[in-house]
Amino acid sequence: MIAQKELEKKRMAQTLSSTLPEDVSLQLSDAVRQISQIAGVASKIPPKSPYPTPLAQIPKESSSQPQNKEKEERPKQAQNNKESQIENKKKESSLENNDLRLIRGEIDRLNDKLKLIQNMFWEERGPKRDGLIIPHEFAEIYRITKASGMAKEHLEKIMQLTLELMPIKMRENSVLIKRYFREVLRKMVYARAENLSSNAKNIMMLVGPTGVGKTTTLAKLAARYSRLLNKNYKVGIITLDTYRIGAVDQLMFYAKKMKLSIDTVVDTEEFVNALDSLKYCDYILIDTVGSSQHDRAKLESLKSFVNADPNTKIDVSLVMSATTKYEDLKDIYHTFSTLGIDTLLFTKLDETHSYGNIFSLIYETKKPVSYFSIGQEVPNDLNVATSDFLIDCLLDGLIKG
Repeated sequence: MIAQKELEKKRMAQTLSSTLPEDVSLQLSDAVRQISQIAGVASKIPPKSPYPTPLAQIPKESSSQPQNKEKEERPKQAQNNKESQIENKKKESSLENNDLRLIRGEIDRLNDKLKLIQNMFWEERGPKRDGLIIPHEFAEIYRITKASGMAKEHLEKIMQLTLELMPIKMRENSVLIKRYFREVLRKMVYARAENLSSNAKNIMMLVGPTGVGKTTTLAKLAARYSRLLNKNYKVGIITLDTYRIGAVDQLMFYAKKMKLSIDTVVDTEEFVNALDSLKYCDYILIDTVGSSQHDRAKLESLKSFVNADPNTKIDVSLVMSATTKYEDLKDIYHTFSTLGIDTLLFTKLDETHSYGNIFSLIYETKKPVSYFSIGQEVPNDLNVATSDFLIDCLLDGLIKG
């Protein structure tokens, strides 16, 4: 039996060393299967007889021997049998422990071989640019971050920074690597806390492309400020979106449901008057018409509203969809930046699995993010932006709850 097991081990080792599979995980599966076979052989060792000697070798008692002597021998024989069983169980347990140690040793040797193969693959296919070489320990975190849609130049800069600053001992543990990388990314995200001071008047204008969810987001903000916080702030709504069919009706519905004041304006004069009529409010939320970043006329019109009252500071929030690729997000930002963007607000985080594009825009523009919209439900699907939330989404995916 031992010879058979050793033969199986040699065959497995020869198979692993003589071939270089295309898929490392496939080789691991094969290796585990072979080890299981060895374990199965080990576990099928026939149990030894509980008797100390074969029954055929036990001398027969003479028929002339007294019956009482036979009765005296039975307890002794039972005791001997019990002791033999205990001894045999100890031997079997010792054999099983030896077999388990052998199997563990085989697994450790296989893991070493697999690491060598992974290193070989990563060194051949890993990114090499401007002298930056990503070691195999960083392969997993590099793949996750690259798949997130993060800009290549940002990813490589962050990887270089991490390689330079991370202690060598931390590189031996993939959990520690991910934790360290998470902290590096978190420190590169700018988030703005809510201004809940009752002494300051907050006027927020939502601008951005068509279809990103500005009106729904405004309704969530209105409900948050007027109903969900510890203090029920006075909230007023102004809409400039008189072009889109149903936009005013949608806001009217939300305003009526929450018992909020709402004004519809078409020019800058009406806009200034509306701001004045809502001066009792703690928050004034302004909905605007959606505009393509290529529609210069609408952008100029929006700019006239932003600058309509020189004595009034309007906080301009650029609303963008998380489903938009980084290059387009950057194009949208640079076009709308003429309005004087104060914060970024991202919607539709529930409609994508890639959040590196959001990270790259925040990192590139150095503009703080204020809120994340994570669904269509009003008012619940709105989160105050934090760097922790975004980086958790980027590395682990969005978890609602």
